[in-house]
Amino acid sequence: MNGCVAVFDLGKTNIKVVVFDASGKVLAERARPNAPLAPDAHCPYLRLDTETAWAFLIGALKDIGAGLQIEAISIAAHGAAGALVTDEALALPPMDYEFDGFGVIDADYDAARPPFEEALSPNLPRGLNLGRQPFYLERMFPAEFARASAFLAYPQYWAWRLSGVMATEVTSVGSHTDLWRPNEGRLSSMVDKLGWRRLFPPLRNAWDTLGTLRPEVAAATGLSPNVRIVCGAHDSNASLVPHLVTRRDPFTVISTGTWVIIMAVGGKSRLDPKADMLANVDVRGAPVPTARFMGGREFAVLAGDKPAEAGEADVAAVVASGALALPAFCDQGGPFAGRKGRIEGEAPLTPEARAALATLYAGLMTAHLLHRLDAPGDLIVEGGFTRSPAFAAVLAGLMPDRRVVAAPTSAGAAAGAAMLAQWDAPHEPSRLELARAWAIPGLPAYREKWERRL
Repeated sequence: MNGCVAVFDLGKTNIKVVVFDASGKVLAERARPNAPLAPDAHCPYLRLDTETAWAFLIGALKDIGAGLQIEAISIAAHGAAGALVTDEALALPPMDYEFDGFGVIDADYDAARPPFEEALSPNLPRGLNLGRQPFYLERMFPAEFARASAFLAYPQYWAWRLSGVMATEVTSVGSHTDLWRPNEGRLSSMVDKLGWRRLFPPLRNAWDTLGTLRPEVAAATGLSPNVRIVCGAHDSNASLVPHLVTRRDPFTVISTGTWVIIMAVGGKSRLDPKADMLANVDVRGAPVPTARFMGGREFAVLAGDKPAEAGEADVAAVVASGALALPAFCDQGGPFAGRKGRIEGEAPLTPEARAALATLYAGLMTAHLLHRLDAPGDLIVEGGFTRSPAFAAVLAGLMPDRRVVAAPTSAGAAAGAAMLAQWDAPHEPSRLELARAWAIPGLPAYREKWERRL
């Protein structure tokens, strides 16, 4: 491959276009905040802002493509998002999973959804079970739903807008959706029960080239019409790709961002749906035992939207003070989502102390879930929490008998999506840095106290 891969990375909080060369080096990046659109007279539910995202993508590709030869475009996008489309356009605006109006259909949906043993997907709040979203739309907007020709998971929606080719892909349709049977590799019984099979296009691999750039998109961006459009993947599963292609099982990836997603590759743990444990599906179609909590969102509640940098001394001071942050500081996902978070002891006052408490909270929650998941092998920290050494250093201190390594950049999902465009090429193992455990006096006792207070 002589050109570059551009990745459209759609997170819940930010969207990015990141361009990689054949060696995996980042050559360019553009980013902007991402936020849903509030209900209004035109749409009565919280929805994803597809047109702002599309304008950003076209502008970024035009800007970056003027100086770099882009050969392929791949997509990584957050889960619990999908779009009902006709052959030409959206049938209805895509829902945001944080919409709080699903109560009108919840009882009917809960009666229709498949058992946990089939879908390995727990019953989640709001729209986090992706199947709940088309169920709501079918009942609230039956005429528009009847005109839809497909339901595309979010990565494949963008691949379709770029290429004109529709696809279903396992990491996206298998991520706590109720739509997939991970152990059987096929659509769930609910899909047939509700007559939805017609809405799912042919199954394609995440690394498949669906087609080339639509002529009108090529004209708008100035890119070659021969640019390949890769099917793409769910972002957390994209972060697994660099390790799937270069490592042997078992190992555990801790993908961090708005969510902290703990994926035990090769793990054999019994999943507890009451603790929000589930099976993700990797790009090869294999179930991956998973636990999670909304760690980035909770970190921001504790530390602020623009947190200070917590150092070793800051964390040690919070531990010495005995202040505890106890879950949960978000009402979505994780084993404690039904509880109201609280701080016991003296609340930190400085920005550094608040960031230290938030780091301890995120590390303790991660360690707790690693234990419950019986997550094996090296612990690989990816994503947003790698921007600071604090999280990996605290986690290494909490898990002294485990090897904690961290990615040198925060572009884990984007890097994995770029590798999908080069699936058959040889890949070097990821450059991971061994985390040095901070020597925090009293940390084991602090963890024991935190666990007792849960």
